[in-house]
Amino acid sequence: MRNTPQDRPDIRTVIAERVSRRGFLLGSGAALGAVAAQGFVGSLFSGAAHAQDAASSLMFSELTRVFDDNHHVADGYDARVVVGWGDPMKAGDGPIDVGTMTAAQQADRFGYNCDYVAYMPLPRGSQTSDHGLLCVNNEYVSANVMFPGMTEDDVPTMLTAEQVAICNMAIGHSVVEIKRVDGVWGVVQDSAMNRRFTLETEFAISGPVAGHDWMKTSYDPTGTKVRGTNYNCGGGVTPWGTVLTCEEGASDTFGGDIATTAFPEVLERYGFDGSDYYARAKFDPRFDISKEPNEPNRFDWVVEIDPYDPTSTPVKRTALGRMAHEAATTVLNKDGRVVVYMGDDDYFEYVYRFVSESIYDPANPASGKDLLDAGTLSVAVYNADGTMNWLPMVQGTGPLTVENGFASQADVLLKTRLAADALGATPMDRPEDMETNPVTGRVYAIMTKNKKMSADKLNSVNTRPENFWGHIVEMIPPGGVGADADHTADSYTWDLFVLAGNPKDPATGSTFHPATTDNGWFVTPDNLTFDPKGRMFVATDGANDFDIPDGVYGVDTEGAARGLPKLLFTCPMGAEATGPCFTPDGTTLFVSVQHPAEDSATLEDLTTRWPDFTGTNLPRPAVVAITRQDGMEVAS
Repeated sequence: MRNTPQDRPDIRTVIAERVSRRGFLLGSGAALGAVAAQGFVGSLFSGAAHAQDAASSLMFSELTRVFDDNHHVADGYDARVVVGWGDPMKAGDGPIDVGTMTAAQQADRFGYNCDYVAYMPLPRGSQTSDHGLLCVNNEYVSANVMFPGMTEDDVPTMLTAEQVAICNMAIGHSVVEIKRVDGVWGVVQDSAMNRRFTLETEFAISGPVAGHDWMKTSYDPTGTKVRGTNYNCGGGVTPWGTVLTCEEGASDTFGGDIATTAFPEVLERYGFDGSDYYARAKFDPRFDISKEPNEPNRFDWVVEIDPYDPTSTPVKRTALGRMAHEAATTVLNKDGRVVVYMGDDDYFEYVYRFVSESIYDPANPASGKDLLDAGTLSVAVYNADGTMNWLPMVQGTGPLTVENGFASQADVLLKTRLAADALGATPMDRPEDMETNPVTGRVYAIMTKNKKMSADKLNSVNTRPENFWGHIVEMIPPGGVGADADHTADSYTWDLFVLAGNPKDPATGSTFHPATTDNGWFVTPDNLTFDPKGRMFVATDGANDFDIPDGVYGVDTEGAARGLPKLLFTCPMGAEATGPCFTPDGTTLFVSVQHPAEDSATLEDLTTRWPDFTGTNLPRPAVVAITRQDGMEVAS
């Protein structure tokens, strides 16, 4: 059962305990009341961090916000498109009008709505920073600005069979070889490693759920292979050089009645309602739950791709659990075990961790093969005293028994959300990306927002009712700093790194550094990354609702400027910034610009034609490379 509000401590009690434990000094009783109403500040500021003139380590002139139809970057920097929707990936293919592109042509070209980005150096195992593979998720399509004559509401009824086929070929994942020549990145179009993964690509299914009765369909009676991947959002990179791409939900991509299945309560818990937004079930029976009741169970997994081997079969790793995966951040622990941090991106969902059973030997990259098929999945509980516990999700322990519907470990993984409910995990404000600081070893989890949060559901780590602004949680493994941190420990400590929102709006209760400028504060954080020096870069999704652009902000995590954000890059209208990723030398920051002009009513009334700005071409999601004009490290 999910924790009820009665089971949770009163928020004022939580804050009082936290203030006492940290020795946080407040100037007056009125200040304590404000904190109790708005959320505990945590250890964001201490000592010199109160100084208004705290020196940021981020050496760029902050960008002044501009909210228009183009992207913008700080002075002294360039932001150039590397690759975008419809760009050719095969030798001999030329530019194409995406407005007339067919499904067959889309299958060989860069996908739509780019999200997570991984830069994989060439050759494999090197630290090369001017030649590599760009591995990019193509999460979903914005059909209202792809095809003429339809609004967002029209999409399910107006899409034709050919348009649905184009959409199916436009999502998934794209791998392209790129090189930097004279400071400018470009695609190596004739590379044998250029590859697309779509809704028609065949994937293997591995781990405890492979072969389970709920995974068997008419296409695959064995339950060990599946066509397609869907809603690929976040991701991660393994120590052995593969990419983990995360399936973040499939609930609105199926039609049919869930009541006709043997597990309607499970599908309901995962949000399935037969809405079939992209009209797939209208033209393909495998997306009709009434005809293929098990097909939905074959989505919402973490998928492992080997981008260096164009003949390899990608694998859905079921030991990592089934949820709306937003991240799969991988850490090689000091004892050789591999740890994967994951968020489940939905209201009141949970934070997860997987610890491999076997160890990885860096001297033998082959030891990583199938390593993610066996290990312990855990879910997080955050305590009011600043500690947190990882609860193992192991069949037969605690409430995860046959009597409660968990007859095997496969059942636990197929019903990950229900198992976490039963264990009493802490409901969160939409857990999104999770990343580890390479210098300190601390783990940061983004809670993008939770407009559904009410005062009676608050808990120690999600402290604001109607949280429209989002926040970032800092988790501290025991054992030491950096490589000495023990990411396999049962207990960590935690704190609130920042509560987002406009500092001039008291309703937000934001806790940015007091030196934050009018251009520096942000809302709705979505993804983050770290540069080689351990400085955080946050990408936002949803700032348009506050009449400011989404963008990328650098933030110090240590020292006097801890919690002080600076704006580096902004997106055009209707687009979000996502998937930030550095080259190993820190001289390039790749960022996805997703769904430009999606807020347009129709294709005939666009807010932007970014990035081409021609009178005939459509807006195109794309990956941008941010570089300093002098070629030095970003922000240094």
